[in-house]
Amino acid sequence: MGTELRLSTAFHLQTDGQSERTIQTPEDMLRACALDSAGTWDHNLPLVEFAYNNSHHASIGMAPFEALYCRHCRTPVCWNEIGKREPSKVDLIDLTIEIIKTIHKRLQAAQSRQKSYADNRRRPPEFEIRDHVFLKVSPVKGSIRFGQKGKLSPRFIGPFEVLQKVGSVAYQLALPPSLQSIHDVFHVYRLRKYVPDPDHVIRYEPLQVKENLTYVEEPIRILEKTRRKLKNRSIPYVKVLWKHHEVAEATWDLESKMHEKYPALFSPGE
Repeated sequence: MGTELRLSTAFHLQTDGQSERTIQTPEDMLRACALDSAGTWDHNLPLVEFAYNNSHHASIGMAPFEALYCRHCRTPVCWNEIGKREPSKVDLIDLTIEIIKTIHKRLQAAQSRQKSYADNRRRPPEFEIRDHVFLKVSPVKGSIRFGQKGKLSPRFIGPFEVLQKVGSVAYQLALPPSLQSIHDVFHVYRLRKYVPDPDHVIRYEPLQVKENLTYVEEPIRILEKTRRKLKNRSIPYVKVLWKHHEVAEATWDLESKMHEKYPALFSPGE
């Protein structure tokens, strides 16, 4: 296809329930327009671009064109109700207007669909009293140098019993004695429901979780070594396996920092 399509998506952040989804909405609209414009796609593609960039978007409260240039877009298509038109151009303008109206309808339908999908995902989960849930905590690599820390993938601990609902989006949990220093009310997005299974054996490992729901993770061993070239320098890195994580979650860290903080990971003489 020789026509280049430029749809503005830079302004479409999800700021509220009416915000549109940046990529899926144009894709949804383009599929519908492709079906409508079978055989004339190359001709109608610029009109799709025009209609999309000059349509009102709830996430920014205006059309992308207006947001970018601080003025409304004016074209001969928008002037059809002003003044006289040459007879030879009447049919072309009317046809173009009808195509743009159809594209606007497809865009509105796509926005409505994508909004409903997003709203469903934004609905917070709900738990009942006596349900059991897992609590999300954030593993953090031990301080290595200059107070800098690296984050690892979050993990869930528990399960813990739900004691009561607090407000509309928080729950109080029955925490074990090892976590009594932590406030026992958590936002719903930090929780994940546990479905009891008689065959499920839970291995609960007590962690020294801090009040901000982080804990210091310790390395187990070095899996691999490599060197990364940076201009005229060659910097050694090591692939580290951490205690409560799988091999797939191993991280690459500077060998010098790991050797300084965890010399036991290295063989004598390394």
